[in-house]
Amino acid sequence: MTKKLILLVLAVCSLAALLPGLVRAQPELTIRDSSAQVAFPMAISFGLSAESGVNITDVRLHYRVDRVSFAPVTSEVYIEFQPATEVSLSWSLEMIRIGGLPPGSSVEYWWTVEDAGGATAATEPAVVLFDDNRYDWQSLTEGRVTLYWYQGDESFARELMAAVQQALVRLKDYTGVELERPVKLYIYADSQDLQGSMIYPQEWTGGVAFTRYEIMAIGISHDNLDWGKRAIAHELTHLVIHQVTLNPYINLPTWLDEGLAMHSEGPMEDVFVNYLNGAIAEKSFISVQSLSSPFSAYAGEAALSYAQSYSLVEFLIANYGQDKMFELLSTLRAGATYDGALEKVYGFDMDGLDELWRERVTPYSTARIEPGPVLAGVGY
Repeated sequence: MTKKLILLVLAVCSLAALLPGLVRAQPELTIRDSSAQVAFPMAISFGLSAESGVNITDVRLHYRVDRVSFAPVTSEVYIEFQPATEVSLSWSLEMIRIGGLPPGSSVEYWWTVEDAGGATAATEPAVVLFDDNRYDWQSLTEGRVTLYWYQGDESFARELMAAVQQALVRLKDYTGVELERPVKLYIYADSQDLQGSMIYPQEWTGGVAFTRYEIMAIGISHDNLDWGKRAIAHELTHLVIHQVTLNPYINLPTWLDEGLAMHSEGPMEDVFVNYLNGAIAEKSFISVQSLSSPFSAYAGEAALSYAQSYSLVEFLIANYGQDKMFELLSTLRAGATYDGALEKVYGFDMDGLDELWRERVTPYSTARIEPGPVLAGVGY
């Protein structure tokens, strides 16, 4: 090595010792922390902190709500912030924007970050559980049903679980369908506690089936067990029927959905019997076509809609049997129209069903009906 080259190397090394910042590599883009905090039932707050040797210019949150769907749906949130080498950001998923999530649901999320130099970083997907942490829940599992409760001893939970299993047996007996996937049932101590888990609930809400989440929530007090068991049968039927008929083409007609759920409860309650008998006497029925759409918000018309739906389902099962009902549900699952499914299975459309049912319906007796409170609001 020549003398000049040796001197040059020594000079460079001396400069490096004096100015280490000139030769040290720039810090890499790094995500320091990622978090999610649940404020049930109002929001989930997501947080992120990151750093880089150059300004961080782009941060995005990606999330997926865990629910039954025909294709995964990912939401992407662009976070607005002032570019900097260190950032700490947060964003809140307000439930009022999406209509709320049921207790026991979950959200998968991850972050992507980019800096001015084009470097990128991402977190691994994580799952946050949207649990109702206001209560200390206990759980009981039998078959594909897990029951959660926080008030009462284990015998209380087992009595309700027995009602679940009995309802599943009855449903299979008259429709031929069974649960296909696991479901969750949350038992609140009363309707007030239940309504506190929801975004803007109706004051009459006593039970709800979140069919796309395969979750039920019902307010059942110890002194109202008979009603609670009927409510369990009702909401559970909604979950099962929606599992076995879910398709991307068409929803169930409301009369069939609600009629099956009411049929699972047992004999029709007095309040509905009275409305139906009044309509029979006055020949003031609601058409099957109209009952295929969501029911009226007016209490009297809604009660008659539920009563007629019960009677229509009872008419089909009593006259044509379980096999035909199973075939009807299977045909609807394949995407047939309401009229098309009825014509294929029974040989008549909705107008034909309307005519046949009106010809044969007779007044219901209230002597065999056990009185009880009306099943409070159900939403799906």
